[in-house]
Amino acid sequence: MTLNFICNVELFLCMKITQVIQPTEGPGAIGYRRGVFFVLMSGVCFSIMGLAIRYIEIANVWQILFYRSLSLTPLLFIIITLRSGNHPILAIRKTGPAGIIGGLALVIAFSGGIYSIQATTVANAMFLFASAPFFAALLGYFILRESVRKATWVSMIFATAGICFMVWEGISLGYLAGNLAAIASALGFAIFTVALRWKKLDDTMPTVFLAGVFAFIVSGTICMIQGNPLVVPANDIAIALALGIFQVGAGLTLYTIGSKSVPAAELTVLSMTEVVLGPVWVWLAFGETAGIYTLLGGMVLLGAIVGNALSGLRRKPTPII
Repeated sequence: MTLNFICNVELFLCMKITQVIQPTEGPGAIGYRRGVFFVLMSGVCFSIMGLAIRYIEIANVWQILFYRSLSLTPLLFIIITLRSGNHPILAIRKTGPAGIIGGLALVIAFSGGIYSIQATTVANAMFLFASAPFFAALLGYFILRESVRKATWVSMIFATAGICFMVWEGISLGYLAGNLAAIASALGFAIFTVALRWKKLDDTMPTVFLAGVFAFIVSGTICMIQGNPLVVPANDIAIALALGIFQVGAGLTLYTIGSKSVPAAELTVLSMTEVVLGPVWVWLAFGETAGIYTLLGGMVLLGAIVGNALSGLRRKPTPII
């Protein structure tokens, strides 16, 4: 897969995306059901990371991150340009300090996510990624003084128990580093979320674009310091570039479009598509399974997330458009 082919795919994807970028209010709004479809499809895009990384031959986390960022940043820049009415720099500058903090936090999330999948099972990593909303709730409570519902506190207790199950098994199987990296990734996403809420930034794309730029610089620098060449097998480069376009780029765009018409509590439940499908793909392709405590802890964690989201829906029922 050549760089020219990647560029052509990016342009084609951007053309298709512009066909579904519509107003979120009034006659042109995409509607609830279409929003649900977009969010579900974004979860499918996000879920392919574990499978793709299993096909990597020799590239390490920084080499993968370098090439993924190389394809992600131009794609997001084109989309931001289209969404901002040809004023991408202004849209990016509007993020201010929150964009910088959120972008740097995403570098931690991105690198931790890739390393964790390389160092533990995909199921283990995906389940731990799902703890990000609870980390965000805690950070929002202590940093932004946001209130936390009683149901969320109860859910966090169950989520903590689920995480402990998974980490305990990870220690016994020698996956501790992978588990810790997955938790660091979830924490990075939580910081990113809180940074956006801090300055009330509705559009996540400029911040993710900054994250792509930061990740490109950081990963390239670390590769140079460690003496890791950026010349890796063409298979690894192609997979990493494709991850930037389809896994992060397309996934983020679909989620952004869909989230405008779907209530936040429902988004939490629908986002579980990624966590559920990620382990399924590697099981189908490689027969990779997870330990009993990972599955038990993961089910407890997902149950806590879904329970918390459903309790939010009961408080504020939303009519179907």
